[in-house]
Amino acid sequence: MTVPDSMRRGQLEFAMSGWLPVVAGVLLLVGCASTVTGHPVVTTPTDVQRHIGAQLSALLPDPAQFPARYPAVVLPPEAATQAAGDLTGIGRGSTVRPEGCLPPVQRSGPDRTAIAVGTDNDSRATLTVELTRNDLPLSALRNQLKRCETMQVARAGATTTVTTRLEPPPPIDADDALALRRTVAPEVGEAGLTQSMQTLTGQVGDVRIAVTYMSFSDAKPDTAALDKLFTTAVQRVKQA
Repeated sequence: MTVPDSMRRGQLEFAMSGWLPVVAGVLLLVGCASTVTGHPVVTTPTDVQRHIGAQLSALLPDPAQFPARYPAVVLPPEAATQAAGDLTGIGRGSTVRPEGCLPPVQRSGPDRTAIAVGTDNDSRATLTVELTRNDLPLSALRNQLKRCETMQVARAGATTTVTTRLEPPPPIDADDALALRRTVAPEVGEAGLTQSMQTLTGQVGDVRIAVTYMSFSDAKPDTAALDKLFTTAVQRVKQA
């Protein structure tokens, strides 16, 4: 019985993070005298299948779970929506170039967007945990970030340049994960106004968990605190 070479070349392709499963075509060999050929098909999920029932506001880490240097508060829903724009560098009402780089509208409410922020007043740095409901898998965000590494954002007469670079994803027990570095630099402004951010993002079901270290300096980010808080936030959602 002979198997065609084309069948041996079928292979699975994986997303950059290595966590996203794909489905390949199945080759069936029927009997000993015949061969059934097939063509491998790779698919990527286009929506999220699992819903996490708990309210997002109940899934945030407690302020006491933040690193000691970052005393934390939970933001009310309206303030949380505004803070979410600060984390992307794209506030509500902004115009973004190139086209297709504007993020989805941030939905407000305790079960749509929940944010807790810890602040180190000495370094002017913050650690922010953001939980959002998302119908799309994290791969959709990853693909957009690849297309939108550099953006010009205009709002209320001011222009900023938002630069985002993907990094190797963090090792975390989640459906998917990614890491990024981002700067938000004003076109006109004094030194010390550029935001520097490092973000770890994971997705568990329809809950997206993003933990961001943000500062207004070129100092090395507090990666130990970031990693610890990200792990805490993901585990809390998984235990829901």
